[in-house]
Amino acid sequence: MKTSVKADMVLLLVTLFWGISYILIDYSMTELSPFNLNALRFLIAFLAAVIAAFPKLRNVSRETLKYSALLGFVLIFVYIGVAFGVKYTSVSNAGFLCSVTVVITPVLAFLFLKQKPERKLYLVLLMAFAGVALLCLTESLKPAVGDFFCLLCSFAYAVDLIVAEIAVRKENVDAFQVGVFQLVFCGVFQLILSFLFETPRLPSSPGVWASVLVLAVFCTGLAFAGQVVAQKYTSASHVGVIFALEPVFAGAAAYFFAHEVLSGRAYFGAFLLLLSVIIMEVDFSGLKRRRGKTGT
Repeated sequence: MKTSVKADMVLLLVTLFWGISYILIDYSMTELSPFNLNALRFLIAFLAAVIAAFPKLRNVSRETLKYSALLGFVLIFVYIGVAFGVKYTSVSNAGFLCSVTVVITPVLAFLFLKQKPERKLYLVLLMAFAGVALLCLTESLKPAVGDFFCLLCSFAYAVDLIVAEIAVRKENVDAFQVGVFQLVFCGVFQLILSFLFETPRLPSSPGVWASVLVLAVFCTGLAFAGQVVAQKYTSASHVGVIFALEPVFAGAAAYFFAHEVLSGRAYFGAFLLLLSVIIMEVDFSGLKRRRGKTGT
C-alpha cells in the first residue's frame, strides 16, 4: 500500500475518533463536570504522549514552552465550547457547528497574517451562515445556548490554528514538542478551573472510565500525533476533505447511539455547512492543473 494511502487512512481514523468524541463527551458528562472531564482528558493524553515519545520531548526550549502555554490557554476555550456545547445542544448540532472553524480560519488569517483569502471564501461564508441559521434557529428564531458554545469552539480553534502557524515559523520552536506540551498546559488550566467552579472527581463507573480513556488516548493524544505525522505524506486537499467528514461521523454517532433525529430544515442546514467546509478545503485550482497535465 502506498505511503500516501496509508496517511489518508490514518487521517480518516483520526477524523472518525474526533467525530465519535462528541457522543463520548455527552456520555462522560453523566458523571463528570465539563472542566473536570477536560482536565482528565488532557492530562491523561499528555501522560500517554510522554510514555510513547519521551526521547523526543527532552531538551525543550523556552520558546517552545512559551507557545505551548499560549496554545494550551487557547485550547481551554476550544474545549469549554465543545463540552458546554454538547451539554446544552444536540450532539449532531455540536458536530456540525464545531466544523465552522474551517470557514473562520481564513478570515482570521487575512486579518492577522495578511493572507489574501480565495474568492470562494465569500460564497462559503454565505453558505455557512445560512447553514448555521437553518441548523440552530427554532420556529421562534432562538438558537440553543449550546449552539453559541459550539461557535465559540469554532472561533477559538481558528485562533489556535493561527497561533500555531506563527509558532512553528520560529527557529527555536519544535512543532512536535508544542503539540505535546500544549496538552499538559491545557489540562492544568482546566484542573484549576475545575477546583474553582466544580468539585473535581474521578469517574465512578467502568463505562465512563472507558469513555474518558478513549477520549484521552485516541481522540486527543494519538489523534494529535497521527495528524502531524500523516500530513507529511499526503496533500492538503486530501486532508481538508477527510477532516470535513468529522461532522458526518458525529451526526451518524448521534443518530445510532443517542437516537437523535433532526428536522428536515436542520438536516438541510447541516448539509450546507458540510458543503461549505468541503468547498473551503478543496484546492479546485490544483485539481484543474492536475487534470490539465493528465490530459496532455
